[in-house]
Amino acid sequence: MAHRSLGVAIVLLTTASAAAQQPTPLFTPSPGQPNPPAAASPEATAADRVFCDQDVAYHLADPASVLAPYRPFLGVFSDAAWTPQLCAALIVESIANDGTARITYAFGPMGSGNLKPGGVLHGTGVIQGGELKFQNSDGSQYSFKPFYSDLNGHWTTPRGEGYDAVFKRTY
Repeated sequence: MAHRSLGVAIVLLTTASAAAQQPTPLFTPSPGQPNPPAAASPEATAADRVFCDQDVAYHLADPASVLAPYRPFLGVFSDAAWTPQLCAALIVESIANDGTARITYAFGPMGSGNLKPGGVLHGTGVIQGGELKFQNSDGSQYSFKPFYSDLNGHWTTPRGEGYDAVFKRTY
């Protein structure tokens, strides 16, 4: 649990069904946890797009407003699959000077025959040591490192199962 020793205790908030990855109901961060960065500036890019069969609205901050070491994390990263049945996308909407990132994470079934519902989670993550980390309330842990223009993701389930996927930069 290295993320706890680094002081990373980030929780995602759901806005849609989150049963595909079996998360428990998510909750609001408790006092002492980082607050999300301020809302995106008027220069931000606003869009609405479908990821993993989930309709997702997002606002990307102007890259000039983000410190240079954090810029590789800012953007839309999609076309990822943790497993042959589970699609995922990550949107890093803004990043504060302390490395706190406002994120949107979408997931859902791969293919039309998979009936498991997906979901869209909104919350915060922290960039430390060149890695973006966050977790949800079921204990699932996520980490992302730059990989050329993409992000290399790692998901660890509460049971300790690990999955890797490359999230392609799509914006």
